[in-house]
Amino acid sequence: MAPSLTTTAPPSTTAFPTKFANNQAPTSIYPDGIKTSGQHAPLYDQLRPYSDFPKEITGATVWKADDYKNNPERWTHHFSPSEKAEISAAADAFIASGTPLTGISKDNFKLPEFSKFLAPLRKELIDGKGFILFKGFPVQEWGNKKSAVAYMGLGTYLGYFVSQNGRGHVLGHVKDLGEDSTQIDKVRIYRTNARQFFHADDSDLVGLLCIARALEGGESDLVSSHHVWNVLQKEHPDVAETLTQPIWYFDRKGETSEGEEGWIRTSVFYLETGENPRVYSKWDPYYIRSLTRYSDAGLIPALTPAQLHAAEVLEATCVRLSLHMILEIGDIQFLSNEHVLHARTEYKDYPAPAPRRHLMRLWLSTPEDEGGWKLPFHDSKEKKRGGIQVNDQAPVAPEDAE
Repeated sequence: MAPSLTTTAPPSTTAFPTKFANNQAPTSIYPDGIKTSGQHAPLYDQLRPYSDFPKEITGATVWKADDYKNNPERWTHHFSPSEKAEISAAADAFIASGTPLTGISKDNFKLPEFSKFLAPLRKELIDGKGFILFKGFPVQEWGNKKSAVAYMGLGTYLGYFVSQNGRGHVLGHVKDLGEDSTQIDKVRIYRTNARQFFHADDSDLVGLLCIARALEGGESDLVSSHHVWNVLQKEHPDVAETLTQPIWYFDRKGETSEGEEGWIRTSVFYLETGENPRVYSKWDPYYIRSLTRYSDAGLIPALTPAQLHAAEVLEATCVRLSLHMILEIGDIQFLSNEHVLHARTEYKDYPAPAPRRHLMRLWLSTPEDEGGWKLPFHDSKEKKRGGIQVNDQAPVAPEDAE
């Protein structure tokens, strides 16, 4: 049996009411009038017991590394000259308009031809295998500013940008900034060169554009969480059950709005709401292991032996089943956070003055009413569900690294 709570946690506090409704925010602060919803606890009365979960998942979201590792044509798209020309023209027109990058949208980034490819791709990311690798984005020719515009312009056809940190960054820069990766209660691992274990980000989709590679490492691994679920059900059903229970505390790492607690109590595997629910995953081992400051103070329960065992088994299973992928300069990886977990190997940068490893990151929302998953969260239908939002912080889109 899965563990129960060892202590009773205090009831969750209600977040301090913000001044603006998320989908009716002032355009003077949020250019498209939509504010990122932010991190929230699930609706506990909508969580389903382990007995309701499938013993085996079938369909396009279940894939094995062997299906793809020797068939890159099944998950790789090379930008054609005409596609690059159309994207380039749209980026030049947007830059000439003087519109802030945070105001980019499908309405002011027109892709009449390539959008015909992006529409079915969006559905494939949401409901299919959940990943793609674009190749040949001319980042060195265009430079960081135009590349950022073009990249975000592509993103508008897949989802809505959500903030990735408390500073409101909707264009993230994944780069080693020299921060101490052992200070996991304060430091976001993407700002270091440390290994990232298998996890899902706080968004429906994530995109990574490679601007500069590392000297060694920094390579990508991904796995179908539905394949992982099937293996857990066969090999470790006790672990699968533990992962469906809302006994996991995730660290906010100080990125909290007024009135919010420093953690969220949640599950790792959920069922969607409604009929024929799919299995949704939300996981990051760094965020469960960084909470000792709260458990030592008796505010939340410490991880139990069963939870520690489940975390170890989940990581080992992901590693065993994963697909390895190397991002070259000009590659863009898009993947689903609903049913794909991803990881990054530790890396070492080239010595100065060579550029450090640098990826531009997008977090994208695909709300329920626009074909997204039906999640047991109160913001499931909001356009910019998920992400990280602190109070009424405005969105920021830095074109280069911090």
